Amino acid sequence: MRHYEITLIVHPDQSAQVGTMMDKYKEIITTSGGKIHREEDWGRKHLACPIKKIYKAHYVMMNIECGQGVLDKLNYNFRFNDAILRNLITSEDKAITTPSIMMINKDKEKRKS
Repeated sequence: MRHYEITLIVHPDQSAQVGTMMDKYKEIITTSGGKIHREEDWGRKHLACPIKKIYKAHYVMMNIECGQGVLDKLNYNFRFNDAILRNLITSEDKAITTPSIMMINKDKEKRKS
């Protein structure tokens, strides 16, 4: 099995359903023998350039370990989910379990407040 990093940009009107969507995707991964090494919800962020006249979106990122069949199934689900504006799947050399720079910065901002 290979390691992948998945980043999703979700329509801002669907932010409330992000948890349900992620549970569905986690179930697809785990029932097929895959593992989830890291899951992060970055929240709503401004887009660098608008997508379909949308200026903000909800970002979610996961690091997983799975086979090609599971990855194809996830990609199929991403493609036909209208709530997902964009998705990016990159291959990684090893499992990444440490928090991303986005989460580290978010924690620093919380501590300052």
